[in-house]
Amino acid sequence: MTRIIGGRFGGRLLQAPKGSATRPTSDRVRESLFSRLDAWDAIEGLAVLDVYAGSGALGLEAASRGAARVDLVEADAKAAAVIRGNVTALGLGGGAGSAGGGLQVRVHVSTVRTFAARPALGGADLVLGDPPYPLGEEDLAGDLAALAAGGWIAPDALLVIERSSRSPEPAWPAGIEGVDEKKYGETRLWFARAGSGADKFGP
Repeated sequence: MTRIIGGRFGGRLLQAPKGSATRPTSDRVRESLFSRLDAWDAIEGLAVLDVYAGSGALGLEAASRGAARVDLVEADAKAAAVIRGNVTALGLGGGAGSAGGGLQVRVHVSTVRTFAARPALGGADLVLGDPPYPLGEEDLAGDLAALAAGGWIAPDALLVIERSSRSPEPAWPAGIEGVDEKKYGETRLWFARAGSGADKFGP
């Protein structure tokens, strides 16, 4: 079990997929990350893309804090079913009278690259990624490049990738520049901005 840290669903518990294939971001790391994103005005009213979503904790935290649209991408069908359960439990399944109101939350059972090949619904202003630690750097770079090429990353987007503290900085797609990093024990967060994002977000 994990929980939503802040926003209108703060304190609500989320189910996590069973087994070791997914590794939910710790509450400590998530709280620090979202405090920073809130300070940068990088969530409220924006479109958020959560890839390698696992339990959906990152994307649902963004939904709790005022995101306008959240797309959660998870390749594992069982994990995606857990995400859907969490979305339903929060009343974010959509429809008139749902707790989501005008918020759009969509769960996509897909690899990142297959998802990236779909027609973009509009680029995400904030891209969050917590890939499995065993995912190779070339595979991560290819996934990010596919999202950029497919139009899923807005021209002024902020990207945050969580990796092992021993992993190198991700190879960002063309037009996206790494701007910061933060280490929490065995976890490191990498921050990057696309194009004009320097005028919108960041350290």
